[in-house]
Order: sequence, then structure tokens, then C-alpha cells
Amino acid sequence: MSLTFRSFIGADVGQVLDDLARLRIAVFRDWPYLYDGDLAYERRYLELYTNPRAIVVGAFDGGRMVGAATGMPLTDHDDDFGSALAGIDVPMSDIFYCAESVLLPGYRGQGAGHAFFDAREDHGRSLGLTHSAFCGVQRPVDHPARPADYRPHDAFWRKRGYIPVPGAIARFAWKDLGDAAETEKPLQFWMKPL
Repeated sequence: MSLTFRSFIGADVGQVLDDLARLRIAVFRDWPYLYDGDLAYERRYLELYTNPRAIVVGAFDGGRMVGAATGMPLTDHDDDFGSALAGIDVPMSDIFYCAESVLLPGYRGQGAGHAFFDAREDHGRSLGLTHSAFCGVQRPVDHPARPADYRPHDAFWRKRGYIPVPGAIARFAWKDLGDAAETEKPLQFWMKPL
């Protein structure tokens, strides 16, 4: 399998919103997110990425989108993730936020993670931003749904130059598979200079 990558910016993101919504629902069902997704919610949320400073990087197998990564300046994101970074020395207006990265399991290990970060970091630099950040969900080590062979992405993120921001924990609610209602989850911010 040979992946190709294509970036969509601003209004062009509209071309891939439905594919991105389906990918988010499929990939985030797995550990550690366990997300019980809804296509209507996804479509509304992803409209945010039609912002002219946002980017969606698609991974394609032929004409089929099999993975994607999103990002935009942190100040353009419509949630309160940024409040978790209020105490750091870097102004919010200087931070590019790498939001989601999703890739179907059969396509992992072919360099998509690096391609996703490269494209988003380059986009952040092109906007004049000085730092890149993202959040990773934190689940208890003894969570009953944790696969025995699960390996966190920490080593990959560190290899890319990201480090956890001490005390910078965002909170976001979603419905886990099998749950009746949304519950809040902690997400650790990681950051690096661009």
C-alpha cells in the first residue's frame, strides 16, 4: 500500500468533511478514546476547519481517504482547551494547535504520523506561529478497556520534539462506548517550538 498526502486549507476542507467525520468516528472508537461518535455532531464540529487559517492533511490510498490530521491556530479553536495553557510563558496567539490525527489500523507504520506533523508544523510556521501543541487523552493504567498490548505514543511524540507541559490539562466531555451520558476526560498538553 502506498499512501499519498494532500493538504486542504480553508474552504477546500469542505471537500473532505464527510470523510473526516467518518474517520474520526471509526478511529476514535478504539482505545484510548472509546468515543461513541455521531455523524451529525462530527459534521457540525468539523465546520470549524473551514477557517482560512486551518488545515486538514489527508492520507489517501488511491482516491480513498484513510487518515487525516487537523490543525489551526489555538486562538481560532472554538473550545476552551487554551485555558489549560493560561499559565505558560508562550502567548496563546503564538501556538498552532494540532487537533486530531486519525488513521485506519491497516495503514499504520508507513510514515503517516510524521507526514501529518510535518504538514501541520509547516502550516503553523507559514502563519508566523512559534510553537506547536496538541492534547493526548489520559486514561487510568488499570482501565478495563485498555488492551494488554497497548503502547502509548509518548516515544513518537518525544522523538518529534514534543514534551508534556507540566500542569496543562484540558478537559473535554464525550460519550464513551457503552455509557449512557458524556463524561469529562483529562487531556495532557504537549508542546514544542517550531
